[in-house]
Amino acid sequence: MKKILLPTSIVGSMPKPAWLAPPEKLWSPWKLEGEQLLEGKQDALRITLQEQQLAGVDIISDGEQTRQHFVTTFIEHLNGVDFENRKTVKIRDRYDARVPVVVGEVARQKAVFVEDAKFLRSQTDKRIKWALPGPLTMVDTLYDDHYKSREKLAWEFAKVLNEEARELQDAGVDIIQFDEPAFNVFFDEVNDFGMAALERAIEGLTCETAVHICYGYGIKANNDWKKTLGSEWRQYEEIFPKIQKSKIDVVSLECHNSKVPLNLIELVRGKKVMVGAIDVASNAIETPEEVADTLRKTLEFVNIENLYPSTNCGMAPLSREVTRGKLSALSAGAEIIRREFGV
Repeated sequence: MKKILLPTSIVGSMPKPAWLAPPEKLWSPWKLEGEQLLEGKQDALRITLQEQQLAGVDIISDGEQTRQHFVTTFIEHLNGVDFENRKTVKIRDRYDARVPVVVGEVARQKAVFVEDAKFLRSQTDKRIKWALPGPLTMVDTLYDDHYKSREKLAWEFAKVLNEEARELQDAGVDIIQFDEPAFNVFFDEVNDFGMAALERAIEGLTCETAVHICYGYGIKANNDWKKTLGSEWRQYEEIFPKIQKSKIDVVSLECHNSKVPLNLIELVRGKKVMVGAIDVASNAIETPEEVADTLRKTLEFVNIENLYPSTNCGMAPLSREVTRGKLSALSAGAEIIRREFGV
């Protein structure tokens, strides 16, 4: 497979078709059941694949079309978790949510996303990327009534994530991305055990691995939190040194319309960097030149062969029309930089 300079990709979710689930929402309930739901999910995968291809995206993702939520859909397939008797917790120290409860030993009953990944693999010859929740973010998205230790639970989740990741790799996934927004909040836990748990999750993998750390979906709770962070968002400074020493191949971060000092990328020099050049907290569609400008600014701190243009975060809360426009801008912006480098 020919290597592409500046390969573009989305970070996670894309909007679901309105006939599958109510649009522009997180935790959106399915409108179909049984075999119709399975068929509908596969149709949605075909659509999200086509939309990425038409926009010129190089690394294809599933757009999370087969899951309601990037964390809980994986958790609901595990033993030891009660989804009926939920409790309220404050996620990421930011907003309250009714979440499932760990009531016993967690274990993976069967593969969760592997059949979906095989289906996507059968539909395209391009590289494909699959996202899984990271161990620390999983811990922070439920209530633990069994282990009574965030560290112990993180290690248990790392084991089951590794089982899933190995099967995804065998199914033909080229890049496995672990979503860890909790890394931007719980710095001590990241450095004490979170990064080690993530390395346990990637143990034995030979495909490319990535960790995505952003400032969250473009929802009110996240946007309000950003307003409290001051003139510079330096959270990455707390965790990048640990990540730089890890075996993770790619680091995904939020750049466009953020207040992240781009020189913090220097702290992960040598890693591949998935640069967020599309703002998912705004309906304004970036111009290709705006995307190119973000990429140019990062090239001072990352070699061009290690630069992966992407979105800041998932786009599930956006309309499909806005999403298509943003993806086209991402591809066109990357092409501007390619031409400037004569490739």
